Amino acid sequence: MNTFSNFPVDAVIAWVDGGDENHQKKILPYLRDKKIISNKNFRTRFDQVEEIKYTVDSILKFAKFIRNIYIVTDNQIPKFLKNKDTLHKYNNVKIIDHSLIFEDQYSFLPVFNCRPIETRLYKIPNLSEYFIYFNDDMFLIRETKVKDFFEEGFPVLRGKWFQLNEDNLLKKIFSSKKKKTRAGHKIAQQKGAKIIGFKKYYKFEHTPHPFRKSTFSNFFKENKDIENNNIKYRFRNINQFTPQSLINHIEIKNGTCKLESEYKMVYFQNYKKPFWWIKFKLLNFTKNTDKLFLCMQSLDQCPEKKLKFIEKWLSNKYD
Repeated sequence: MNTFSNFPVDAVIAWVDGGDENHQKKILPYLRDKKIISNKNFRTRFDQVEEIKYTVDSILKFAKFIRNIYIVTDNQIPKFLKNKDTLHKYNNVKIIDHSLIFEDQYSFLPVFNCRPIETRLYKIPNLSEYFIYFNDDMFLIRETKVKDFFEEGFPVLRGKWFQLNEDNLLKKIFSSKKKKTRAGHKIAQQKGAKIIGFKKYYKFEHTPHPFRKSTFSNFFKENKDIENNNIKYRFRNINQFTPQSLINHIEIKNGTCKLESEYKMVYFQNYKKPFWWIKFKLLNFTKNTDKLFLCMQSLDQCPEKKLKFIEKWLSNKYD
């Protein structure tokens, strides 16, 4: 293994403001069913409540080793970066437009699908060889070090091994026709593993993902057709793989990673649970010193009273 311990690490966050009028005008011509624009299950992939500010603030506070933070977006800028009074705090935050990472594949734009964007992250100009990919609903909750993401230059992959769906008898029996045609996250992970030749898959969860840029560029240089097939869909499609899974399985196959079965994450998805439970979980589970990450998925669907409490907690956490 490599023996060096000092190297630049960048952070990358994919973000979109689906409430932006210009973004809605851009997406409408590509929708077969225009009414779906009001469907909450569709909207949640695009809507946001400015939680990206807390993602960035958490990196600045708890990952001081990060060199640059790149926000990948479509001709948009988060509101917190427009505040001149606090702009000095974010001098290492860079906006990367989709046009930059699709510079040689411009015909695929506009895109309203995270998988092509994630496939092209390695095209970010001046991106470090080592980078950590965050969704805009992921937050660090205590101090982290480079070794939490990279050990001796190799990524630390957090996950667990699972059977492929076609090898799982119960899933084959009870899987509905709808599920078989839905562009689900687990299926997309399995597709990434199968491309690399695995008969099972190393399932990741909603934690930050450490990557090496060269793993992307080396594979796609030799497999341009695989890359193009994954970036050609403007919306999620059953034929797509998650690039996180593809890259992880390349590292596993090459023995260039460390596997870690502990996710070290506190995860929120359902905000229909009682207010007392959300408070209890947020206030107490995050005190566990083994936890490094917090994911609060689909905050745009959180009821207002609960959302205000969560936002206040996040604000106090990163002040």
